[in-house]
Amino acid sequence: MKKTSSNRIIIIDALRGFALGGVALVHMTEQYIASAPTEGLMEVTNNTFDTVLSGAIGFFIIGKFFALFSILFGLSFFIQMDSASKKGQNFAGRFLWRVFLLFIIGYIHQIFYKGDILTIYALLAPFLIPFYKVKNNWILLVAGVFLVSIPRFISYALLGTDSAFGFPSFMDFNNEINVTYIETLKKGSILDVFSINATQGMLQKMDFQIGFFARFYLTFGYFLIGLWLGKIGLFQKAKENVPKVKKWLIRSIVFFIIALVITGGLFALSPQPVDFQNWLHVLGINAYDWSNIGLTAIILCSFILIFVKKRGEKVLSFFAPYGRMALTNYVLQSIIGTSILFGWGLGYLGKLQTSYLFLMAIALISIQSLLSKVWLTHFRYGPLEWLWRSATLGKVQPFKK
Repeated sequence: MKKTSSNRIIIIDALRGFALGGVALVHMTEQYIASAPTEGLMEVTNNTFDTVLSGAIGFFIIGKFFALFSILFGLSFFIQMDSASKKGQNFAGRFLWRVFLLFIIGYIHQIFYKGDILTIYALLAPFLIPFYKVKNNWILLVAGVFLVSIPRFISYALLGTDSAFGFPSFMDFNNEINVTYIETLKKGSILDVFSINATQGMLQKMDFQIGFFARFYLTFGYFLIGLWLGKIGLFQKAKENVPKVKKWLIRSIVFFIIALVITGGLFALSPQPVDFQNWLHVLGINAYDWSNIGLTAIILCSFILIFVKKRGEKVLSFFAPYGRMALTNYVLQSIIGTSILFGWGLGYLGKLQTSYLFLMAIALISIQSLLSKVWLTHFRYGPLEWLWRSATLGKVQPFKK
């Protein structure tokens, strides 16, 4: 597979940029609230096109591009550990320091945007270390335990849909705490937003991660899949693996269709309206997560099959600089998005239709991709990537080319 002069595998950078683009679309169209929308949030009415567009984003993007991004985190872990191992070094201690630094970066990001994922990655990452030397079949088995959401069943049996931290039910969108939070985003100062995101926001995010929605466990399952893909050399030998990827694509399509049918069947049989107080509801949301896994696999396989074609590589490589600067771009897009939407900035929260938010996201992705390309012609790393790398290694790294 084609590499850059720094020995980076371009398809990985391109896929990371592609995944980050999907994450940006979701965050912008959700208006960076990372919370249940209150009844009075939208001051404008979405038309039919906006409703269809929201549905398409929910079906094709939400939960899928985050999954790709998480898979690539697990893959990056393998690449770093493997590179150090080939040099006769043990990277485990350095990796722990690296993820501690990531948590700090993530927490700074958290005060802008409650939905930050970097802190979650940092909390989960140390658990990857024991799996580096585990056999592939065992990695897949453990990943399967997390991806079928067995931890969710345990959580639901213990807590139901109750909060682990004493917050109101997530089904009560218009509870006082949530209404106050949305009002803070709409009308509060930047210090008000920082304060509520640093405390209440962090706890609510952890509630979402470890409670009923089980995102914490799914994320670790995706990490393990990324580690496994690194161990089998999928991206390092992408062209040689095309026959295998084609088989995976067919199986993923079949799995996706079966999961959707099961999801529909379970919700059709469950009591209405859905309030997640019944085990059929829980099984239904679980089956929907399986459909997300299936569609994620379809997107991943399709990306590889397109990229290995000369024309496909030329088109998709557009995302490679964006992906090389993923940390900088991820944090920056949240700062830009919140400054447009929140009250401390331009204050457009609830005032823009979904179609406008979608176009803004596309513009942001395009501009960041182009600026990343220009930046990397002069510098070795993005600003945050350079800072993170320098702090990880304990000395200032070369910055300019």
